[in-house]
Amino acid sequence: MPITVKDLLSAANAAVPKLAADEVKAVLAGDVLLLDVRDGTEVAASGKIKGALAVSRGMLEFRADPASPYYLPELRQDRSVLVYCASGGRSALSGKTLQDMGYTRVFNAGGFKDLVAAGLEVEPA
Repeated sequence: MPITVKDLLSAANAAVPKLAADEVKAVLAGDVLLLDVRDGTEVAASGKIKGALAVSRGMLEFRADPASPYYLPELRQDRSVLVYCASGGRSALSGKTLQDMGYTRVFNAGGFKDLVAAGLEVEPA
């Protein structure tokens, strides 16, 4: 039987710990990477959380693999990665992908609007 989006989300949510917006705010003081996996048009329209690295979900594997010519050195496996998107679904799936690629400290930071409502600053893309 084929796997569904619901199945994928369920597995991702079970594997990737979810942080509340206030928890994200507290954790950002350490050596963490805040990763925005929304599409470029979304980020351009709303901006991103200050200091976040914007990598669309479609390019994540290429940007996260040190063997890829598209690798971004900010995506280090030795640091915590907090992933957010618009509402938390893509960030859960992205977090699971990063775990599958060997990242051990990955967290779902939820949705952009929730982070903004919690007082995180926004900057232009």
